[in-house]
Amino acid sequence: MGKTKISELPDAFASVREAKGVGIFNDQGDEVAMLLRLKDVRKTAKDPKNFRSQDDRPGKIVVPHEMDIAQVRQIPFEVDPPEHTSYRNLVEPWFKRPDQEEYQTKLKAIVEDTLNEVTDKSSIEVVTEFSLKLQSRALTLLLNTPFEESETWISWGTHVFRSDDNPVDGDKANVLFDYLDDEIERASKTPSDDLYSVLLSSEINGKKLTKEEIKGVMVLTFAGGRDTVINAVTNTIAYLGDHPEALHQIKGNPSMIPHAVEELVRYFSPLTHMGRVVDQDTSVCEHAAKADSRVSLCWASANRDKKTFENPNEVNLDRKMNPHVGFGFGIHKCLGATHARQVLRTLLLVLSEKVSSIDLHGAEDKIEEWDEFQRKVGFE
Repeated sequence: MGKTKISELPDAFASVREAKGVGIFNDQGDEVAMLLRLKDVRKTAKDPKNFRSQDDRPGKIVVPHEMDIAQVRQIPFEVDPPEHTSYRNLVEPWFKRPDQEEYQTKLKAIVEDTLNEVTDKSSIEVVTEFSLKLQSRALTLLLNTPFEESETWISWGTHVFRSDDNPVDGDKANVLFDYLDDEIERASKTPSDDLYSVLLSSEINGKKLTKEEIKGVMVLTFAGGRDTVINAVTNTIAYLGDHPEALHQIKGNPSMIPHAVEELVRYFSPLTHMGRVVDQDTSVCEHAAKADSRVSLCWASANRDKKTFENPNEVNLDRKMNPHVGFGFGIHKCLGATHARQVLRTLLLVLSEKVSSIDLHGAEDKIEEWDEFQRKVGFE
């Protein structure tokens, strides 16, 4: 047998996915049914009437749930139709800006500068010295805020709601909530062309957005795109270190980069799963689901479903048929997916242009534990 590679990410759900299609885990005292098959995940994600995202208690659909710390609903993530459509239509054009050439030029400069800071060092700790910095710096572009703000976000660490010994850390969350209150107040007094100011001047159905609604959009932007992007960047670096031929392949054929990004997102699935609230008594995979209970849509398991993906546990950077759900599925698919894709595409391009090889000196796996399932999601 060959030596296990640092970047290898085993499928933690295979046996239960094939045998039952659903696994049960405990989330802070609440039993959740985890849907594991791609067809069931997609079907449920497309059914917001019976599996809703909106609840009286903000933070209920997040896994682990954030009901004890959430101050506002994340918008449009925790809103169902028809209101969801209005919110989504309002903010989506802003989050599609990474498709613009000017945006991509600025993003490439950020990636190049961040890479230049580390390439002359004998070694770096990738998570904090590269991935966290790149994620935070790129976010200034998405929000159209001063680049210097990234230093504040870097100081928060890799997750704004979690700490090493606490899946939901209220003290850390309050740092973000207080920061957003201050930024919204600043923008209301001194408008600019950043996202806060744009939202303050926006209307839905003839009504201005409330500060609570704006805060909901911003919480989603900060929390939803933080550790996911950090994990994606770190796992990409690990993969390229384990597979130096991939860098040369990309350098010789940059047109394959979009396919490569989709495959890396499928394989590594930076976000394991996301919840939904059962609207009324039903069943999923022959499992009884009571009204107001929760199910989770396990993107990571669905992306390894061998009924859809050929050789699902292998990375094929040129995989053409790739209906993965790494960015979610249905009306609540990831709002920041365009930005995340562009970050990863630019990273692969810049690395292929400027780096000949990456030597991996060691790693400590970051493991998520969902009762019987222990899933590697990235690195400590």
